[in-house]
Amino acid sequence: MTETHFSGVYPAMTTPFTPEGDIDFEQLQTDARRLVDAGVDGLVPVGSTGESATLTHDEHVEVVEAVIEAVDDVPVIAGSGSNSTREALELSKRSADAGADGLLLISPYYNKPEPAGMEEHYRTIADAVDVPQIVYNVPSRTGRNIDVDTVVSLAGHENIAGYKAASGDLNRVSEVVERTRDEAFDVLSGDDGLTLPVLSVGGAGTISVVANIEPERTCALVGAALSGDFERARAIHHELGPLTRQLFVETNPIPVKEAMQMRGHGSARMRPPLSRLSEEHRDRLRELLSELEGRELEQEAER
Repeated sequence: MTETHFSGVYPAMTTPFTPEGDIDFEQLQTDARRLVDAGVDGLVPVGSTGESATLTHDEHVEVVEAVIEAVDDVPVIAGSGSNSTREALELSKRSADAGADGLLLISPYYNKPEPAGMEEHYRTIADAVDVPQIVYNVPSRTGRNIDVDTVVSLAGHENIAGYKAASGDLNRVSEVVERTRDEAFDVLSGDDGLTLPVLSVGGAGTISVVANIEPERTCALVGAALSGDFERARAIHHELGPLTRQLFVETNPIPVKEAMQMRGHGSARMRPPLSRLSEEHRDRLRELLSELEGRELEQEAER
């Protein structure tokens, strides 16, 4: 496999639904094109933000195919993880066959494997599916951190090209970066509030929720940091800070889908058991979105 680098901004896409609860493929493709037009470096459908837990396997693949069909100039990284190695392998093969450029593999959740089982899980998929793969550590959803030693060992596999860091632990992220510097291996932030700190210790980019709403600002933040302009990156980080925090006042993707509806990007419908954002949080979200839009208008007026 050719060496692959994951650098820049990769929105963790939402999955829009029709009033009947089916996937709204027209809106999905509109979202994909909107994000690419805004300058993102790739797209990540059917991850946690895409409500993958309530999609059938066929729907997983249909979403991946629809996103690939909508865009032709950025990589599409498909979420294909599971807590069953057999199931993750099947989803990964089907996603690769559908044309995915890479795979995002959440670590096994609920059954909480030991380090040996964790490493075997990832190696089984990497040995069988010849596309670049990103190991995804999000213990708040899985109940288990992936040990740093395990990540470092996996980084030597030719098909394992990156690590999505969503543990909230910057020391852990920094150690992974430090110990994989000699590998073709990219560390990506999976916590929007920590994107700038992760970049500051050598991260390559972000798989981002806030980029669904503010793709231009997210790209500007990451671009500035990667080019060494940390003063500008800090300014954008703090500008986005209130919205970033508001997007996680309830379980992701509840707030971001509400924000997308407020911005005119489809419906906020969720699949049960997830529910709409509670009324108490909507006014503040609307206010923050309005403030950011106002700043954009002011900046345009000054040009």
